Amino acid sequence: MTVPDSSTSTSAPATPQVIDGKYEVLRELSQDGNLHMYEVKAAEGVIRRVAWFDVTTPADRQQFHAYRTAIRAIAPAGLTDVVARPGAYYAVWQDVSGVPFQDYLTQSAKRVKSQEEVQAVQDLTGTLAASGFALSDADIVMNGQLPQVTYLRPLRTSRTPEQIGMLNSATLSALSGGRIKAPRKPLDRLAWLSFVPGLLFLAGAGRLGAQAAQIYLNPPVSQIKAVTGRPAREAAQVLVKTGYRVEYNYGDSGTVNVGSVIRQEPAAGTQLPIGRLVTLTINKPEPLTVPKIEDMTLEQAKSPLKDNVLKLGKISKVDGTLSNTPEGRIIAQVPAPGATTQRGLPIQVLVSTGIKGKETWIALLEGLTYDQAREHVRAAGLVVTDVVKEPSDRPENTVLRQSPAPFVRVTVGSPVKLVIATAKYTPPSTPAGSLPVPPPSVPPPPPVEPVPAPDAPATGAPATDAPATDAAPTPATVPASGQTAPASDQSTSASPTPDTSRAAPAPATTNAAHTVNFSYIFPADLPAGNYTVVVQDADGEREVLPETDSAKLAGLQASAPANVRGNAVFIIRANGAEYARVNPK
Repeated sequence: MTVPDSSTSTSAPATPQVIDGKYEVLRELSQDGNLHMYEVKAAEGVIRRVAWFDVTTPADRQQFHAYRTAIRAIAPAGLTDVVARPGAYYAVWQDVSGVPFQDYLTQSAKRVKSQEEVQAVQDLTGTLAASGFALSDADIVMNGQLPQVTYLRPLRTSRTPEQIGMLNSATLSALSGGRIKAPRKPLDRLAWLSFVPGLLFLAGAGRLGAQAAQIYLNPPVSQIKAVTGRPAREAAQVLVKTGYRVEYNYGDSGTVNVGSVIRQEPAAGTQLPIGRLVTLTINKPEPLTVPKIEDMTLEQAKSPLKDNVLKLGKISKVDGTLSNTPEGRIIAQVPAPGATTQRGLPIQVLVSTGIKGKETWIALLEGLTYDQAREHVRAAGLVVTDVVKEPSDRPENTVLRQSPAPFVRVTVGSPVKLVIATAKYTPPSTPAGSLPVPPPSVPPPPPVEPVPAPDAPATGAPATDAPATDAAPTPATVPASGQTAPASDQSTSASPTPDTSRAAPAPATTNAAHTVNFSYIFPADLPAGNYTVVVQDADGEREVLPETDSAKLAGLQASAPANVRGNAVFIIRANGAEYARVNPK
């Protein structure tokens, strides 16, 4: 519809505006909320009124459908057309000749009214009230003794029966005034003939009753038709047409379609009187829970569907750009995951045709933590697929490099590689030598018992004749009778003990051949790369562990013997660069 401007005058516009391609708009008569009343010209120049509804909300649509239901139930004489479809909600009205209802009510108090016209007005009042309208909501004319509705105004809000009764009582108060002429009953001189149809009816009823009794006592017999495997409705129709009554029971069968007949009692071919009961057992298994097959390929989805006795139904292919779903993956399914369904029913799916032409980019991630960088990558619609750890002096888990580069446009869903910092290990520049071997422990000598010299001089006498030597004690140093000389003096004079605090250092290691063992536990977060282990001794370098991928070494202990000469050290190299040094055991 091309809605005219509310300021349109009674003169026809230069370019006629039409409603629904059928009614030319002449002017707008009134407007009340979303209701516009237009005067239009229909086919062959006939003038009509169109009540146009601006439907913009579900409440507006519900109000119009309630109005359309009411006017269909009332069947107004002035209604010529009512249309309800998206974008076009309107009713077309025409003028009806007759006396306006208000004039009729004014005149009814001064004249004699017939019983028929009063009853007709009361019937119309009841019809309007049943649809929620009062007499005041309608434009009514009296065409002879029959009231006719020429227009029914829509209601903004619903009314209660009490409100409708109060409005109608105020309108009909004028109708109760004046005299009402009772209808004349014509004299029927042939009233006795009214008994003839009754007698004929009784005679016919007696005959039919006798026939019914005969059928009931001696019903005809028919053969029951086979309906096993048919849908329940179709099977019931076949038996009912034959004259049998049908009752349903429910069962479960894996060989019959859901909703079809598993068995019938009595069995097919049985001779059974007409009117007897036939029981049909219908296949109605317990409901199943629909599995989730979204994000799977069609081939992958077959397995969970088969496990739940379901099957793939209609397959529709749609663009997967908006849902960011790769090509060949299921975007959605009907019924949805978790819904209940019956065994054997199909599951309809939408399959992605791929992501087309959608690009994105990421900012500079260097200096961010790994968690922060991953959130940036996710927000851009990309995926971190490779993380490489590299020894660095920067804080651990700090992003050092990224691929793709910052601000480079890439396709949504592309992989991102991050290089993050890990603790840097600085190996010693030279291998640590063997610790010096302590000297053997020497126990102290036993104490020497003093022996008294013969012809010892008296106490206090000078001993001038005895020579003083370091090897023998002097009289002054000899202990008195019953005493023992100090152990330290005796031991010192008898046998001096070597000073262990000043032991000579161990001799230097010679270049003799010997066997050493390599043992090292690789960390669980070993940086990616290829690792080799070599031993370095007086003869140079030799490979102990061949080149091995980091994935096979992370978290494991490696050990191996090696024949070396002189001092040796094991060197671990990652991608040719020195990673760590290990002393032999």
